[in-house]
Amino acid sequence: MTIQREDAVSRRRRSHLVDLVRNISYEVMPFKKTERDVLEYVPAEVPLTVTVTEAKGIDTTLELTERLTRHGYSVSPHLPARQFVDAQHVADVVARLKESQIRSVFVVGGDAPKPAGAFQDAYSLLRALEEIHHPFEEVGIGGYPEGHAAIPQDALELALKQKAPMATRILTQICFDATTTANWAGGIAGTGVDLPVYVGMPGPVNRQKLMRISAGIGLGQSARFLQKQQSLLWRFLLPGGYKPTKLAKQLGASVPKTDGNIRGLHIFTFNELRQTELWRQRLLSAVSASTSERDNRS
Repeated sequence: MTIQREDAVSRRRRSHLVDLVRNISYEVMPFKKTERDVLEYVPAEVPLTVTVTEAKGIDTTLELTERLTRHGYSVSPHLPARQFVDAQHVADVVARLKESQIRSVFVVGGDAPKPAGAFQDAYSLLRALEEIHHPFEEVGIGGYPEGHAAIPQDALELALKQKAPMATRILTQICFDATTTANWAGGIAGTGVDLPVYVGMPGPVNRQKLMRISAGIGLGQSARFLQKQQSLLWRFLLPGGYKPTKLAKQLGASVPKTDGNIRGLHIFTFNELRQTELWRQRLLSAVSASTSERDNRS
């Protein structure tokens, strides 16, 4: 490869990474200090999603979503299907969000082992939302680049095809292999699912923080949380630990392997908001400066 070609490839990689970093959203958990920490550390231009915990229920998430929205943030509450009681419950939540001028939601199946009502999965809740002509401009759904331990792969693929026409974007679960994520994103595009993909990845959080979070979300959910985060915990035990910048750069380099449907990053902050925002600012500054320097030398 010639030097000129190497420079061109390097510029494209940096350009893809800049695009991803400029399209970052944060996931936060509805704990006691979340609102305070968001206001102190997170600029209002960073979109947020708010999770639901079994211990606190949907209302706690809606309340935090409403407060953060009043502060000027763009916030998407998680709507876990398995915590909705019936169609009236869905209608009530939609009316509440509409009154608060919340324009975006993230529809998930939820981790509750037993549904509270008729909604078993995200697809059934999406259909209920469509039936009442919901007002949301953005509807996110989940994606699983590495599959799901409790759901067969063919069922996951069918569910994604069913949900996609009722959604506007996909937010993926954590995957530590950029190539796996890129291959998955390219694969779903090849099947006709043309939604933009925002890749879920952890921010700069440590193992002790994860353990404290797990202790605060209820016993049953805590066990499932730790089970889901085993790979993350294990990586923190390895020499060198987990490095979000390295994964972000690998994802930027992998974008060309897709049909261009990877559009941004969705950061699982685990409420480590100060460190996450410092990391985002450093990364954005570094990749922007590097791209500008390369352009000036061209």
